[in-house]
Amino acid sequence: MPAAPPRICGCGRRVPAGVRCACQVRRDREHDARRPSAVARGYGSKWREARAGFLAKHPTCCRCGKPATVVHHTTPHRGDRALFWNRALWAPVCQPCHDGPCQAEEKRP
Repeated sequence: MPAAPPRICGCGRRVPAGVRCACQVRRDREHDARRPSAVARGYGSKWREARAGFLAKHPTCCRCGKPATVVHHTTPHRGDRALFWNRALWAPVCQPCHDGPCQAEEKRP
């Protein structure tokens, strides 16, 4: 099977298939430097305890049926504590479903 061809990044650079362009890496690093820590965003010990309890009661992914490892906020809370702690807006999902379709749906306008 032939290797995938290189792609052209938005910055104009030719990038091998499966490799991230230096501009993407730099942009992500700059974003992470400005982002508050997980604890500052509400994901501290209280969250870890609530998450473990929720996953114990809801052990399977609501999308594919695999074991759930992530509690997904179905409505993005964007720092709103009321939305963050509203358990009616939590969904058990596996990591692949969370990082793929769930995140893609949130990014849609």
